[in-house]
Amino acid sequence: MTSLWLDRSLPTHPAPVDGAEFDVVIVGAGLTGLTTAVLLARAGLFVAVVEARHLGAGTTGNTTAKVSLLQGTRLSSIRRRHSAGIARQYVDANIEGQQWLRRYCSSHGVPTQSRVAYTYAVTPAGLSRTRRELRAAQEAGLAVRWVSETELPFPVLGAVELPEQLQIDPLDVLTEMARDLSERGGQIFTGERVRSVQPGRPVVGTDSARLRARTVVLATGIPIMDRGFFWARLEPLRSYAASFHIPGAPPRGMYLSADSPTRSIRSTPRDTGELLLTGGNGHGVGRAANPAERVRDLIDWTTATFPGAELTHSWSAQDYHSDHELPFIGPLTPAQGNVLVATGFDKWGMTMAVASGVALSSRILGGQTVWSTALESWSAREVAGAPTAVRANLVVGVEMVSGWTKSMLADRTDRPPVDGQGRVERNGVSPEAVCTVSGRSRRHSAVCTHLGGIVNWNDSELSWDCPLHGSRFAADGSVLEGPATKDLPPG
Repeated sequence: MTSLWLDRSLPTHPAPVDGAEFDVVIVGAGLTGLTTAVLLARAGLFVAVVEARHLGAGTTGNTTAKVSLLQGTRLSSIRRRHSAGIARQYVDANIEGQQWLRRYCSSHGVPTQSRVAYTYAVTPAGLSRTRRELRAAQEAGLAVRWVSETELPFPVLGAVELPEQLQIDPLDVLTEMARDLSERGGQIFTGERVRSVQPGRPVVGTDSARLRARTVVLATGIPIMDRGFFWARLEPLRSYAASFHIPGAPPRGMYLSADSPTRSIRSTPRDTGELLLTGGNGHGVGRAANPAERVRDLIDWTTATFPGAELTHSWSAQDYHSDHELPFIGPLTPAQGNVLVATGFDKWGMTMAVASGVALSSRILGGQTVWSTALESWSAREVAGAPTAVRANLVVGVEMVSGWTKSMLADRTDRPPVDGQGRVERNGVSPEAVCTVSGRSRRHSAVCTHLGGIVNWNDSELSWDCPLHGSRFAADGSVLEGPATKDLPPG
C-alpha cells in the first residue's frame, strides 16, 4: 500500500559520520521533525535529522492532509475532560500551526488550497455529537455555523461549517523543508534507524554511528524510548484512506463525519485532474482480524456513494490518541529536559505537528509559547486521563494474555501460509511468526521486541503488528514503526 503522496521519487540522503556532534539531533523526518529543524536552523543551531526510512515515511506521508481547526468532534472530546480555557489554548496552538504553515507554503511556493471544513452527521447519534462540537467550537472562539445542507451526494441531518481552512500535499511541504534545512547548514540522514538514546549529554545510537548532541527531539509518532511510559499513556490507532478518479467534479469541501464508522472526504488537484480522497474505518493497531476487509469496505462505500469512482491508491496511517485527549509536547521525563517529545496528535498532525515544532524550538532557544502550558508532557491535567489510561492498559493486559495463550495452542506445521498471509505457530515453547510474501516464506519470533506482546498478521499491509503498543514489523522482521527499536529475531 503506497499513499498518493508517497507515489513519487523521494530524495535520498547520506549516512551519518560516527562521532559527529550537533546542537540538536531530531529523530524522525515527518512534519514535526522538519518544522522543528527548520526553526532551529534559522536561529543558527547546527541540526541533524535522522530518519529510519525516507521523508514522510510515517504519519505525515499517509495522512489525509487537512490543515483544519475544525477537527471532527475533537474539541467537544477535549471539553468533556478539561476547562474552556484549556480547550481555547488547544485551539490557539492549532491556529498558530495553521498560520505558520500557510505563511511557509506561500513564501516557499508550495501549493495549497483554501477549503471549507465540515463536521457532518447522518444518524441521530452523530447529530447529537455534531451539535456538541458546534457548542465547543463556538465557546473556543471559532467562526463556525450550523448548516442543514451540503454538496455531498447523500442527505445529512446537519453539519458544522468553518470556512478558510487549508489542505496540502504533505510531501510537497516536506521536500521543500528538507531543501530549506540543507541550505541553512542542517543535515538529514535517511535509511538510518535510531536504536538508542543515552541520557546525560545525549548520545544517539543509529545503525552505523553514534551522534552527540546537547538536545534530542523524538519526533517519531510515539517516543522510541521507554522512559516516560508514553506507551502506557497513548492508544495506537490505524485508519485507512484511498484516492479515486470520479466522473465529474468531487466535493470541494473537507468533510469528516461524526458517525461511526468515520468517513472523511476531500478532493486534491493532480496533473490528471481533481481526485477524490476518502478515509475511515479505523481500529486499534494489531486488533483487527482482517484489516484488508476494512480497506475493501472503504473502497466499496466510495464506489457506491460516487458511482463510476476508479481507485488509484489505497493506504493507511498510524496515529496516537492520548489518555487525557491533549497532545504531549515537552520533556521525555520531568528530569530529562534535554530529550523532548511531541506525540498524541490523534489524527490532527497537520496543525499540531507544526505547533509542536514551534513549541519545541522555542523551548530549546530559551523561550515559551503562551499556549504550550496546556500541552506539557507532564502536568497535573493528566489526572483527567487516568480512567482512560486504566481502561486502555487493562485491554493491553488482555491482549498480552490472549496472544500468549493462542500461541501456545498453535502447533507448528511445515505447510507455509498461502501468499500474502501469515500466522503465529508454536515452536516448542516459542511463538513463531510465519508468513509468505511474494512467494517467499519467512519465520521470525512472534514476540514483540518492545514489551513482549505477541504480534498479529496484517493482511492489508503484509506486516506483523503488535496489539499492545503499536509496534509494527515488515514481513522480513525489520521494524517499521512504533516504540520498538529492535527487529524480530529470525525463527
